[in-house]
Amino acid sequence: MAFFDIEGYEPVWLSGLQEIRRAHGDRLRALVGKPLRHVHLTWFVEYAEWLSEAPVVLDFGEQRLEITHWKFDEVSLTWNTIDPVGKSSWDWGDPAEPSPLLWRQDVFPELSALEGQVLQDVELLDCVTRDMANGMVALGFVFPHGRFTVFNALDENGIEYIEPDSSYRRHSLAG
Repeated sequence: MAFFDIEGYEPVWLSGLQEIRRAHGDRLRALVGKPLRHVHLTWFVEYAEWLSEAPVVLDFGEQRLEITHWKFDEVSLTWNTIDPVGKSSWDWGDPAEPSPLLWRQDVFPELSALEGQVLQDVELLDCVTRDMANGMVALGFVFPHGRFTVFNALDENGIEYIEPDSSYRRHSLAG
């Protein structure tokens, strides 16, 4: 069964800066210079809220990056396996029930404001704290007029729109 019953989506869990950079550094770097079309988030209809445990999908046109954080330090980065437009909702295996989950692009105005902007940098943000977050890797996306970071919010995704603080060591992939 697929993760969250999302057809075609099978996360591949990685931990640590070197492992993530080795597996995805070149593809992440190749996104620099491309315009962000949309960020798709899973919307839980019944509760009218973002389902932060589900993948965050960044649509750059020919490439869609799917990010999911899990446990304390694991992240899965997959590419082009989720089609949030072609399959905008799903039924968790019961087609007779109304869909409890939808893909939405308009959940956070801060993300919508970045649509159409050209990506200037992707940063791997290595957490260097003295707690269980040490070694967790977040992903920062830098645009001419804003930025966002997808980070591990303890077994789910978190998103913030500010410069990373001193608890992160930044590793630019822009070259």
